[in-house]
Amino acid sequence: MMRTLDQAGNIRGKKVFLRADFDVPVNTDGTIAERYRIVRQKPTLDYLLSRGAHVVLAAHISAVPSFEPLKPQLEQLLGVTFGDEVVLLENTRQHPGEETNDESFARELVAGCDLYVNSAFAVCHREHASVVAAAKLLPAYAGLLIQEETRQLVKAINAPAQGKVVYIGGAKASTKIPVIEHLIVRAEHVAVGGVAANEILAGMTNINTQDSRLHLPTDFIMDDGHARDIGPETTRAFTVLAEGAKLIIWNGPMGRFEDARFMAGTEAIARAIAASGALSIIGGGDTISAVDVLGLLEKFTFVSTGGGAMLAFLAGTQLPGLKVLGYYDEA
Repeated sequence: MMRTLDQAGNIRGKKVFLRADFDVPVNTDGTIAERYRIVRQKPTLDYLLSRGAHVVLAAHISAVPSFEPLKPQLEQLLGVTFGDEVVLLENTRQHPGEETNDESFARELVAGCDLYVNSAFAVCHREHASVVAAAKLLPAYAGLLIQEETRQLVKAINAPAQGKVVYIGGAKASTKIPVIEHLIVRAEHVAVGGVAANEILAGMTNINTQDSRLHLPTDFIMDDGHARDIGPETTRAFTVLAEGAKLIIWNGPMGRFEDARFMAGTEAIARAIAASGALSIIGGGDTISAVDVLGLLEKFTFVSTGGGAMLAFLAGTQLPGLKVLGYYDEA
């Protein structure tokens, strides 16, 4: 049974190590390009501060080496001023001990702290020092976001197959294939675009291409000999699946959406899901970015902050960051 913040007792005056998620894209002018993941950290931070805790924030970012130039933007988005009450540590990925789950680095991170809280669902599939080793050094609890993420994704997995439609796209086939294998027997339709579709069509997986629940592209938008987006015929076939669906799961754009020439498939899927009336759960950094550009984020029932973590969870994999919080323990 996962340990949650309401079990932490009186935290007034205590120093809380909060593993947050600030891994967002940054524009060339230094502005944060996608704010959703950051804003989703605010409820847990507000919860801790409203109960009199002092917070040490730790996170990583891939786009830039340091949080320093982003601090004013982070303060504005979180509604805090970094100082005595809220301290922001530097990008954890800049330390070699982070990705090796080094205990000595973890001890440095949580030095002087009284308890550990994880609000970064997106890194729960990583066995990193700030996610796993640090959580073993203090009383550890799941933040509000992780509680909501797991609740929503479990609901999606356990929903009846009839009326459940899954869209899988994106560039990382290795993380998508296990999800397709896990969900195809738990869904009515699984529509696959992106690199995963190319590998399935090329016979590079064990997925049965004759399975009636599996839907693969029949045409593509090509550029320099490469498939960059699903074609109009496939787009029509995929969007029809959303009509009448009861629950839709979507992770990964259908094409190279960053280039407007190859956005059509992703936009059509996004609009079809938004208009379907179904319960909709979407996730993945690229998916969020694409939907945000279209101004449709608020049209979905739940937007998961997890990319790889969402996929691993949907594939039935035990996530190290959840395991250390007792999620998989017997009640």
